[in-house]
Amino acid sequence: MAEKRVSRWYFGGLASCGAACCTHPLDLLKVHLQTQQEVRMGMTGMALQVVRNDGILALYSGLSASLCRQMTYSMTRFAIYETVRDHIAGDTNCPLPFYQKVLLAAFGGFTGGFVGTPADMVNVRMQNDVKLPPELRRNYKHALDGIYRVFREEGARRLFSGASMASSRGALVTIGQLSCYDQAKQLVLSTGLLNDNILTHFLSSFIAGGCATFLCQPLDVLKTRLMSSKGEYRGVWHCLQETARLGPLGFYKGFVPAAIRLVPHTVLTFLFLEQLRTHFGLLVPASRPRLPPPPLA
Repeated sequence: MAEKRVSRWYFGGLASCGAACCTHPLDLLKVHLQTQQEVRMGMTGMALQVVRNDGILALYSGLSASLCRQMTYSMTRFAIYETVRDHIAGDTNCPLPFYQKVLLAAFGGFTGGFVGTPADMVNVRMQNDVKLPPELRRNYKHALDGIYRVFREEGARRLFSGASMASSRGALVTIGQLSCYDQAKQLVLSTGLLNDNILTHFLSSFIAGGCATFLCQPLDVLKTRLMSSKGEYRGVWHCLQETARLGPLGFYKGFVPAAIRLVPHTVLTFLFLEQLRTHFGLLVPASRPRLPPPPLA
């Protein structure tokens, strides 16, 4: 019987870590732009300011927290989505309907967003530290030090500050990335023009990255503001009101750097994931024969 390779449950986390190492400077600049109350400079100006003030390595500030976030948030959502998807579709070897992919991705992303909130908050704080005056910086040594200090100094509840935003954003970005990637890949392969190769993976992941950026940007702005705040927001609703004062485009502040960061991150994640699946995936039968119906009594 022919066999095929499927992803192991932890491949999504590993692939996301590889992508994060490549796109972290873009993520850092996105955080800096989103936390401006007034638009004072663009992406290039912000990058030059960071390098001028703290050196080029400052562009990788908070990398440990970013990797910690991927190993919690991304590993959880990929594990839920791919494990359940393969289990449901395994008996028939047929792809799920798109609406089922969307629902499954939303559940996986919401769960992953909640699990990854502590690392996500520390990631935002470490990235935002670079542009603060020295006396106001938190100066976390690494991700685990940041989580421990937040727990000790601010309490366990503070670790999940912005969890509702992070979970909601996780659901939206996972819908945009995982379900749209699967659907785009399915449509590309159905044309018969391309095989299951790196070009198909690139096209599908590029489409998924664009969908994810459009869906999650408003919540991403709110999440970033809540996590980087020093008490100026009384809650999600107050943060929403303050952001709304900037106008409708305030919710899409940093959209270009977000797209510049999220689209390459999505592309790299799925390229790494497909290579991990191809070379190290679990071998399973390509199709499972249907059992004959039981004989009539």
